[in-house]
Amino acid sequence: MSNIEWARLKASELNEQAKSGAIVLLPVASTEQHGPHLPVGVDADLCGEICRRAALKLVAGGWPAVVAPTLWCGLAEHHTAFGGTFTLTLPTYLAVLKDLCRSILRAGFQRILIVNGHGGNMTALNAFSEELTRELDNPIAVTTYWLLAEEPFGALLEDQRSVLHACEAETSMMMALHPDLVDRERLADARGPMARQAGQTLNRPLHRWRSFKEITASGVIGDARRASAEKGERLLEAAAEAIAERLARGEPWA
Repeated sequence: MSNIEWARLKASELNEQAKSGAIVLLPVASTEQHGPHLPVGVDADLCGEICRRAALKLVAGGWPAVVAPTLWCGLAEHHTAFGGTFTLTLPTYLAVLKDLCRSILRAGFQRILIVNGHGGNMTALNAFSEELTRELDNPIAVTTYWLLAEEPFGALLEDQRSVLHACEAETSMMMALHPDLVDRERLADARGPMARQAGQTLNRPLHRWRSFKEITASGVIGDARRASAEKGERLLEAAAEAIAERLARGEPWA
């Protein structure tokens, strides 16, 4: 099967992909604390893998697709009190996204879907989509993978309906993708307050900014003790399928 990863393709191959009308998936994530049992690269690892699987599904169905390198740093100020976290300011994040999308467009591609894997990026990305589209004179679409996959995720998870943080969902997916990076001896400590979905933790009806340390002493939202590699594989596939299915229907550019 043809390679769909931008960084593994030659410039000439990318030129051909652009001429074919390939969709570019741009994974964006974060490098931040993920509780006592997971590494700080969870969001980047999971989002990049989900985009890779989605692109392979698209190519198998006759839709050309390329996965850009993952933007591993995002908006994570709320995690910095735990240590181990990188974060950008809002203007810097917009500027970086704008330059990345501009580079993709200058390479000849026309359809870009920014695929987000970090709850702290969600509000900003929705707002940025207007400015990116206007300034680049090209429609830039955005999504957060667990929002597209909310229905299958809800059916697979036992204690939550979607992705929270260092939780049943993220821990399961890491068990499937990088089992060697999951500290199973710390799973008993990997629990915190429960929420229906990640956005509810950071975006309340009456909102003020809060450090995650005010919300959870463990750095976890949810309960990782329900996690399993089998569940994680099904979650990864469900997320990839949700993205591929929508793009194969021509969304969001139809």
